[in-house]
Amino acid sequence: MGGKQDLKEFTVGSLPTVIYLPSFISDSEQAQLLDQVYQAPVSKWKSLKNRRLQNWGGVVHEKGLLPQELPPWLTKITQKIYEETVLFPAPINHVLINEYLPDQGIMRHQDGPAYFPVVAILSLWSPVVMNFSPHPNLTTCVHSANDSDNNNESNIHNPFSVLLRPRSLLIFKDAAYSDYLHGIENSNVHALDKVVNVSEVLNHEELDATLNSGGPVATKGNEELHAIHRTGTRVSLTCRVVLKVHKNLFKF
Repeated sequence: MGGKQDLKEFTVGSLPTVIYLPSFISDSEQAQLLDQVYQAPVSKWKSLKNRRLQNWGGVVHEKGLLPQELPPWLTKITQKIYEETVLFPAPINHVLINEYLPDQGIMRHQDGPAYFPVVAILSLWSPVVMNFSPHPNLTTCVHSANDSDNNNESNIHNPFSVLLRPRSLLIFKDAAYSDYLHGIENSNVHALDKVVNVSEVLNHEELDATLNSGGPVATKGNEELHAIHRTGTRVSLTCRVVLKVHKNLFKF
């Protein structure tokens, strides 16, 4: 891909604020990024309970960012995202690089208020399913509204999933950012029953139809596709903008 993208054709699901761009980068660009990720010093990695990560761009505080300049290899890819999507109000200044083994994920969460409400996630190496679910507060409001009006249309907020293939870029913003939690199951088998980008399921060569419960998500030839088996490590770059940037700690 190159140049400014018309993102309307890349929206997936019922929300107009979830955008999925397959093959956003080339195989060689993916290889170069992975080389840089694993050339980072061991001290750059932070080990968590179910994954490890690198933090680039500085320290994010609830009141803003204590910045640190991104290295050239990250500036190159974040500039590409910034210029081609035209969704961020300023160049991307913060990147989290997460490494997930085949049975590792991340609990459902919302990104903090320090970030501008747009996030771009570049997936590398191995496919995964990301799940979105309505924020509990939203669900409570919907139930309350439906108690008084059974025809209320607020119940359109339903869980959904997106299959993230290697080299793809997922962007979500606005309602998808503020009204939903997102996460990845701690499992090496990811169900496809709620996946909204079905074309990606059909095009994927690594899908394995081994779940016997429920109907097929899609059919590829005579094969019914129910799940993917995660067999390799996945690396993701979560790219965001922190608008409030502080030059020194004393300004917090």
